[in-house]
Amino acid sequence: MQLLNCTKIRLLLVGFVVAIVLGNKIVKADFTFGEPTNLGPNVNSSAEEGGPSISADGLSLYFYDFLKGWGRGTLRMATRETREDPWGAAVSFASPLNIGITAPCISADGLSLYFDGVGGGGSDIWVSNRQTVSDPWGEPVNLGPNVNSSSCLDMGASISADGLSLFFGSNLRIGGSGDWDIYVTTRTAVSDPWGTAVNFGPTINSSGFDGHPCISPNGLMLFFCSNRGGGHGDWDIWLTKRATKDDDWSEPVNLGRSINTWAGEAEPSISADGRTLYFSDWWIPHSGGMGKQDLWQASILPVVDFNADGIVDTKDVAILTTHWGENYPLCDIGPTPLGDGIVDVQDLVVLTEYIEPIDRTLIAHWAL
Repeated sequence: MQLLNCTKIRLLLVGFVVAIVLGNKIVKADFTFGEPTNLGPNVNSSAEEGGPSISADGLSLYFYDFLKGWGRGTLRMATRETREDPWGAAVSFASPLNIGITAPCISADGLSLYFDGVGGGGSDIWVSNRQTVSDPWGEPVNLGPNVNSSSCLDMGASISADGLSLFFGSNLRIGGSGDWDIYVTTRTAVSDPWGTAVNFGPTINSSGFDGHPCISPNGLMLFFCSNRGGGHGDWDIWLTKRATKDDDWSEPVNLGRSINTWAGEAEPSISADGRTLYFSDWWIPHSGGMGKQDLWQASILPVVDFNADGIVDTKDVAILTTHWGENYPLCDIGPTPLGDGIVDVQDLVVLTEYIEPIDRTLIAHWAL
């Protein structure tokens, strides 16, 4: 096998494979991020935009802005013809979803839209449903006392791909770890009511702000924002993982300086294909910003130089196959950069795409 000659790819491989650093702790990473880019004037304005949530097909982007002033969030949507096209001009939602709404989250089937709205504690989590993706949205429904508190702010919901788990942030609840904590509520079927929300506990929640969670499409990673110690600025985006949906969550790690800056990075959202991170950024430290808070995106890229020697070759294939069938994050790079919890032929397919030239029969041979 020849080494990669593409300078751009080489730069992605060298230096990112080793770790995400949190204090003195080093955690091996199987993906990294491209340079953040601004979503542009069709989405962002001189005001504040936030709460990005992208549809499963990647063609509709839901978010809020404060064009009408602080405290009067307006729900907006931008669309595009294909994933390669730029976003079209965003439009505001009509009644009943036209005022006082923030942090939207679209379900995987596109039939439920969760969001923050005025409630008992000042802000509650609501949902609006529709029968098909072509139908108008129905009247918002409050998720009720099992989810929302009567005296606290409940905000920033993220619905799992199967629709059975809802993650959100809440402040000053009894039994919490800090100012804001992350909670989760579950149900056994989409038609069932939500169960009583449970605090994520001290492994995830700190003494400061922890909120705006985003569950990954495979349900094995939770991105969230926090102002805890060990970050790079105001709010940073952090990540916690679990091996399976039945396992405990790991100690959170910071996404690093490729995403986080001295300003406030928040409201992470992952595309359904696991290849793009969307987020909001306060005061726009990245180049190309337009307002007080803009929406940005960054590509999620697989780390394929497993031994960090600067080339992708049979040595990396050998490392992958040594861990065949295991939950080994370093080599779990397929079918998307976020992985799926097991090293198998899908990871080998991704790895071989970075080796030139490649005998495609290698995939079949190693699978056997």
